[in-house]
Amino acid sequence: MLHRLPMLLAALMLALSIAAPVTAEAQQEAQAKPATKPRAPAGHKGAGGSSKAGPPLEALPPSQVGIGTLARFAYLIDATTDAVLLFKDADKPMLPSSMAKMMTVYIVFEELKAGRLRPDTKFRVSEKARSMGGSRMFVEINSEISVDDLVKGVITLSGNDACVVLAEGLSGTEEAFAARMTKRARELGMTGSVFKNASGWPTEGMYVTARDLAILARHTIEDFPEYYRYYALTEFTWNNIRQENRNRLLGMTLGTDGLKTGHSEDAGYGLTASTIREGRRLILVVNGLPDMRSRASESARLMEWGFREYSNKVAFRAGETVAHADVWLGEVGKVPLVAAKPVAATVPIGQEAGVRVKVEYAGPVQAPVRKGDPIGKAIVQAAPASPPVEIPLYAGADVPRLGPVGRAFSVLKHYLFGWMS
Repeated sequence: MLHRLPMLLAALMLALSIAAPVTAEAQQEAQAKPATKPRAPAGHKGAGGSSKAGPPLEALPPSQVGIGTLARFAYLIDATTDAVLLFKDADKPMLPSSMAKMMTVYIVFEELKAGRLRPDTKFRVSEKARSMGGSRMFVEINSEISVDDLVKGVITLSGNDACVVLAEGLSGTEEAFAARMTKRARELGMTGSVFKNASGWPTEGMYVTARDLAILARHTIEDFPEYYRYYALTEFTWNNIRQENRNRLLGMTLGTDGLKTGHSEDAGYGLTASTIREGRRLILVVNGLPDMRSRASESARLMEWGFREYSNKVAFRAGETVAHADVWLGEVGKVPLVAAKPVAATVPIGQEAGVRVKVEYAGPVQAPVRKGDPIGKAIVQAAPASPPVEIPLYAGADVPRLGPVGRAFSVLKHYLFGWMS
């Protein structure tokens, strides 16, 4: 035994500083739950206009993913699982029209959350703002209007004039604000969007993608829960003029709480919408529809289809222990791994039992471990042919490092008895 002492000492010194990485996997089958059927929309009503029937469903232009749709561009995702349910030219450039206003509102919400703006902060109306055409809030030149009223004017009335007031108030000029919009969009992951003004007024060189608008909608919902309520307003009165929100899904589709319509002669009619039912949220973007009626009816049809045909199989809820990772030289040998959001998959109704969850991490994890440290990932596979979804996993508890004596004992145990393979 004594002749092995130099080797033991060398192993001890090496182990105190680093741990040899190995890969550990844990796999388990999600338990199936009965699918919950969505209720019929409460207070369902049409969007007005012609009562003529639309084209037969089988005649609708096909999509790359999901069902056919009359929309030229379409994108439908499940915000919990990131599953793409509908994809039709969602990465091709398109004119945003008034859906660009969502980016203006996002920046205003950032300023409010950071405390650099208050809802009662007032901005002065310039001649440029007052002279804007299209959808308007009907602001008066040289008047001062609160941020709270301006945001309502942008979201509910789609006020081009209100957008200019906010842009000039925050950045001095609308051009400078548009550059800020594009820069922030890139930071949010909106790689296919360029903004040239604050309102979406048709301008050469301005474009977005349906995917990018869905990314923006999701960030708005998740980043500003305290301000997202503005998007659910159904009407707003300003300057003794009462106007209704053009987002008809707020009144005709159960659970819809936003976001923004858009229309221009070249872009057609579009909508970015979000609907939540029993904790499950879908985000839909459509554009290039022929009229207001089809915008409302087609958006409602696609949203209902997403809830009706798919369900979410939740294997682990946010904060639940998904697996345990081995810890090297820690006061305890394992640390729980948890996810910040549900570990779930979106699957066709009736296929919930096929969901598989695999956990991967490089281990053993070297102590000390702090709660919240990123450790590994959960790989959720809805079906053999479907793309896997990766969800980050984090340490669910602190694991202090062993003292010198404890570390020495652990290394000897490992070396002599093969504690680790």
